[in-house]
Amino acid sequence: MANIARDDDVIEIAHPPRFEVGERVVSRSVVRNDGTYNGRDIGDVLVRKGEVGFVRSIGTFLQQFYIYAVEFTGSGHRVGMRAKELCTLDHLPDEVLAQLGERASLLDTIR
Repeated sequence: MANIARDDDVIEIAHPPRFEVGERVVSRSVVRNDGTYNGRDIGDVLVRKGEVGFVRSIGTFLQQFYIYAVEFTGSGHRVGMRAKELCTLDHLPDEVLAQLGERASLLDTIR
């Protein structure tokens, strides 16, 4: 049987961070308060799927993962997220930009 590395088995910090401070990103999933966000009830939605934010700082967790502090301008929340929960808006591959066509120019308005 082949050994398949799970996402949580990978040591991300052995490589450079996937995102940079100031980079525009979009949430790939809904993020709910797990109890670590003060002033909101556990289970409250903090970030919606598709919400746009900016990487404000980069830290690490358990000497294994990068945690990106992302400020979501729509909701006003600053949330720590893993790379697998985010997608860049600033460094999209050419084939993705081609698929977006004219809509790609709308990305420049999100600043």
